[in-house]
Parts: sequence; C-alpha cells; structure tokens
Amino acid sequence: MKRIALIGLMLISLSATTQARKAKNPVHTPASDSRIEYTGRTVVNGEDVSYDWSGVYCRIRFNGPSLAVRCSDSGNSWFNVWVDKEMEPKEDSRFLINRKDTVIVLAEGLGKGEHEVIIQKRTEGEQGRVTLHSFITEGELLQANARRERHIEFIGDSYTCGYGTESNDRNDPFKAETENCNLTYAAIVSRYFNADYTLVSHSGQGIARNYDDYRRGYNMPDRYSHAYDEDENIEWTPEMVSYRPDVVVIYLMTNDFSCSRQPSIGEFTSRYHELLNKVKKNYGEDIPILCIASAADQMCYDYLRTVCTTCGLKNIRYIGFTEGLYSYDNDLGASWHPNYKGQKKWASCLIPYISTATGWEMEEKPIR
Repeated sequence: MKRIALIGLMLISLSATTQARKAKNPVHTPASDSRIEYTGRTVVNGEDVSYDWSGVYCRIRFNGPSLAVRCSDSGNSWFNVWVDKEMEPKEDSRFLINRKDTVIVLAEGLGKGEHEVIIQKRTEGEQGRVTLHSFITEGELLQANARRERHIEFIGDSYTCGYGTESNDRNDPFKAETENCNLTYAAIVSRYFNADYTLVSHSGQGIARNYDDYRRGYNMPDRYSHAYDEDENIEWTPEMVSYRPDVVVIYLMTNDFSCSRQPSIGEFTSRYHELLNKVKKNYGEDIPILCIASAADQMCYDYLRTVCTTCGLKNIRYIGFTEGLYSYDNDLGASWHPNYKGQKKWASCLIPYISTATGWEMEEKPIR
C-alpha cells in the first residue's frame, strides 16, 4: 500500500508541474466562494476554508478541462478524489498534502463542458489540518450540484474515522495511508440511503474514559463542541452550516472499556447525558438519536440501556452488537480494527435500525 501511495503522489506532483506549464488564462476562485458546497465542520477565514475532521468533503463544479487547488496543511493529510461521479467505494485518485502553500491538480484532460469534482479528507484530525486557499480553473466556476435531501451525523471513535480500513492484516500497525473514512460503516450506510453525512470522530475517544486513560477528563462530550477536532478554542454551532441531520448515530464505548478497565456507571451515564443534550440543543428535541453499544465488554449494553432509559429525552434508541458480527480472521485491518469487509457487515446490521428511526424505506440494493 505504501509503495502504491508514494507512486501516486509522484504522479500528482508531476501532473501539477505539467499543469502549471499548460494553464491558459487560469481563473483563481477563493475557497470560501459560496458556489462551492462543503459538508462537515469547516472554519472560514476570509478567502480560506480550514478543517481537520475526518470525512469533510466539498463539491466543485466548473467549465473547462482541469481543476487544481492551492492549499496548505499543518501535518500530513490524505484525500480522496472523484471526477464526474458520486463518492463510490473506490476513489478515482488520492493525494497527500504535507506542505505549506502548494498546488495540487485534481483533474485534467477533461472534455469540454461542465464537470464536478469531489474531494474528501480521508484521514483524521491528528494527521493534520488542511487550509484550502483557492481553486484554479480555465473556465467559469459554477454553482455546485444541490446537496442530498437526507443527512446523517455520526459521532464516534477510530471505527468511524476509518482506522485500518484498507489493511487486511490485524497485526499491521496504524498507517495514515490505510486510514480511509470512505470505507467505514458510516459512509456505507450513507451510500445505501443516498444521504450526505458528517463525521465527528476521533481515534481513542470515549464518553467518560479515553483509550488507556489518555487525556483523562477530555472526552467526546467535550470534543463534540469544537469546530476543529484538534483545537479547543473555537466553538462549533449549527449556524455554521446550512443543513441539519435527519438522524444522529453515536458509536463510542470501546475506549471507555479499554485495557480491562471502565468508568463507573454513574460517571458514564452523566457524561453520555451531556452529549445527548448537546445534540438535542443543536438540532431540536425531535431529532432521532441511535446509540450503539460496543461489543468490547458484556457490560456495555447494560451501561447504554441505563443511559437511554434515564435521560428523559425523546426519540432516543439503543442497540447492541455482539462479538460474532465479523470474523477476527478475515474482517480485521490494522491494530484489530474492522477493515472494509468488516465495516460492510456492521453497516448491514445498522441499516434496518436507521430505516425504522427515520422512516426511510429499505431497498434491494448492494451494501457497498
């Protein structure tokens, strides 16, 4: 995987150089232009748009044969690209941003007429914060296609970030190039229901206890309030986006029960109630929330049942998955996280519950 990724990066760099020579009358459009559609938590600063959460994606529609982006990154963020198609399981290309103020070619050699490119941040906040400065075309930038009628917000940990989804060996270490949120249960479920989606996820995060007590006292109920995954100084509010989710799915708990320890049920319940109340405050009391108990420990379902039956909120549902959901031999990627095969099995179990919570009909179609 690493060799393929590096070759791809070399080709992208060569392409950028070629494009710089060939560009005719380039049009530079600020990344904050209203014709560009962003989905996920972003921060606008003048002409720039910055973000670090997993899964943030944007749609850019334009006239002309090519599209490039001028961008920067605080670390090493990987991205997926699709040209003139929706976000399928397999991206058309991928690229890495690991420097300040660079130009990346997203598409070139296209036919005449209108085209749309989608770019998605496939790695999580710890890998870096990207800033998009401008998009470069040889023709007019157009209003992006309308967003989908349905929207799902997912709140989670490494399983939702896509840790190890492109690995097929549970003994592999974490690598940024094998983390791909587009192959998670969240993306798979959203494709099935033809829904847009937002990920609010961070590896190692728990409700009341993070993995092995890392950053004790700073958990998802705290992180959920922030515009950036890796910055506590800017608060996120629902007024920062033009859409609202139809349902919110919460999958946490695995890290709460990590390393053969767990928080008290009182502490866990209090912190989970805090998160539920923040979601309801953002989107209204009628928003359905589907809470999923981890299979990490037999007590997880009992903890979650206590949370949901004592919260005093409407439209709260809870379910639990068991260890038999996927194979430990074939369905695991890096560091014992579910790979794409394991994530598809998980998504297939979740789909009926989302259908019931939303009223969206289940269709006979592939889960992919």
